[in-house]
This record gives sequence, C-alpha cells and structure tokens, in this order.
Amino acid sequence: MHELTREQARRIAVRAQLLDAERPGDVVEVAEQLGAIKIDPTATIAPSELTIPFSRIGWGYEPGQLTKAAETDRTLFEFDGQFHPVSLLPMMWTRMKGRPLRPATIEYLDANARFRQDILAKLRADGPLLAADFEDTSVLQRGNESGWYGNSEVPRMLELLMRIGEIAIAGRAGRTRRWDLAERVYPKGLPAFGYDDAGLALEQRRLQALGIARQKSSWSGVGEAGEPARVEGSSWTWRVDPEALAGLDDDPGGRAAILNPYDRMLFDRPRLKELFEFEFVLEQFKPKAQRRYGYFVHPILVGDRFVALLDAELDKKKENLVVTAVHELTELDPDEREMIDAEISDLAEWLGVPVVYVGER
Repeated sequence: MHELTREQARRIAVRAQLLDAERPGDVVEVAEQLGAIKIDPTATIAPSELTIPFSRIGWGYEPGQLTKAAETDRTLFEFDGQFHPVSLLPMMWTRMKGRPLRPATIEYLDANARFRQDILAKLRADGPLLAADFEDTSVLQRGNESGWYGNSEVPRMLELLMRIGEIAIAGRAGRTRRWDLAERVYPKGLPAFGYDDAGLALEQRRLQALGIARQKSSWSGVGEAGEPARVEGSSWTWRVDPEALAGLDDDPGGRAAILNPYDRMLFDRPRLKELFEFEFVLEQFKPKAQRRYGYFVHPILVGDRFVALLDAELDKKKENLVVTAVHELTELDPDEREMIDAEISDLAEWLGVPVVYVGER
C-alpha cells in the first residue's frame, strides 16, 4: 500500500494528463498518453478536439495534425465521439466484436437484418460514404425519443454497427462523418487479444492516462489496474500507476493550462473534488438566469490547483478573442496572474486573433 500526500497525488494526476511544464510534441503523443481526445461541436473558443491538444502542446499546435493523423497516417482513429491512438485498437476492437447486446438491441438487429446487409453491401461497393448516401430500408423503427436522431433509422444503424466493430469512421467532410467497412479503415495484422485480457489492458491504459484513480470507480474504469494507494486526508482506496510513482521525484514544475469543459482531466467529478477540492459545474445546459460563471467556462489550472474559470468567446465576425471574465476561485498572486495572462495570449495567438477584455479582470 503506497502512502501519498495530497500534493503528490495531485502532481501524479497533473503529470499523467500532460499538464505539467514538460509539454508533448504532437497530437499523437497527446492521444497515446490520454487514450482519448473528446470530439464536440461546442466552440465558444474552439471545438474540444482542438483545444484539448492545445492545452498540452501550446500555441505551436497545428489543428491539421489531427486530421492528418486520423485520415492519412492512421495513427489515430475515431470511435464513439473520441479520437484514440491506434495502439488501443486491438483491445477496443476485441471488445467491440465481443460486446454483449441487450435484448432490445438483438431484437432491432434481427428485425432489420436486411437493412443491416443493405448498408454493408453499399459500403462494400461504394464506400466510404456519408449517412445521407444510404436508403432507410428498416422494418423496425425506434423513433427519436432521445432527440439525437431524425426520422431516418440510418444514423442509428450506423452507430450500432460501429459499436459492434463491423463499420468504422473513415474520415470527415467538415463535421459530417464518412463511414466504411471496419476492415478497410482499421490496420491489418492487429495483435490478438482475448475478451477479458483486452478489458484488463484497457483498464491499465485508463490508469496510465489518469495516474491515480479511485479503485473500481465507474467514472474512471480502471478496475484493479496498478497498485493500491492511500492519499493523505482521503478515506478512499486508490489505484496508482507504478510508472507515475517512479517519476514522482523527477518534477518538471507547473504551468498554467486552460481546459475545455470536456477535457478528460475534468471528467471524474468525484476525483476532482476529492484531490483538487474543485467542484466543476458545466452551466451549458442551465437557463441563462441560473448561470453563475457563464455558458461554457474553461477551468484554469495553475500548477496543481484549479484557481480560476475563463469566460471567453471567439468573435469570428470581429476576429477577436473576447474575454468577459477570469473568475478567481482563490486569490491569485502576481505570478499566477502573469501566467494566466500569458496563457490567454498564447491561446489568442494560436487562434490568430487579438485579445479583447470587456468584463472583470
């Protein structure tokens, strides 16, 4: 059982997420360590798949790297709303193909067997294709109760066939996905894994990305990967990545980082509160009158502390990064303010626009 101070635990978490002073060199290195880069169209500043790499690499990050890695080099692949490194594909594809299906899903696939084969045959003949290129020949419809689908069953069937490993996303036309047979998108000769072994390997990679996580937490999905640890002041039993422990004394120092609300660092809210004493509430889905900080504020990390929230928006018409507020969660000293201002300036330089402050600062 490893005994860690809270500061050591935070340092492990920050470093695992590539948010310390030692920046990675490119987007593939970011994806290899994080395991996933979230894709989301909300772009008050820029979409998450762009700001997440920027938070690690800095102003030198070129967004075209992501498209090249996913569509040309095939070092990344898109699955279920995230970009993943291809090193995870053998385990993930094993889990896709062996995924236990709910009775309702089995019923849907059985009833729509012809529809399923129509999609696969069209891809085989003409792929890659957009969802709009397919005819809806479904027999059983599920409707649009969730609000995510239109009247056509095509998007639902495409998503389902992706999740069971039969088709894959070959690229994008703008923000619209292109679909093809998985065997034509994914590399050939992938290492073989058993279903359970693949699950254990994925748990280890999730722990690598987090550094430290609560044992058997549904938020983290690390299971019993790594080694057990206790953290000063916490009653939880933790799992810690042995490699993160080995590098604990080799500390490159901290820096300021502006995080997209969908950043992996923020996903595990209970861990965020327990280790960082930070309660993050995304106000995107709250009525305007109930918002305290703003529609889509970006948390600001300085060193191993969340110290502020950035309320800012890219004004594409005026070509400015408009900063409405930097909400301080704790009193900032002059050095912290300077680091935050510098990171905001770097963000604006990366966007190719000047910074305009219009509110509290």
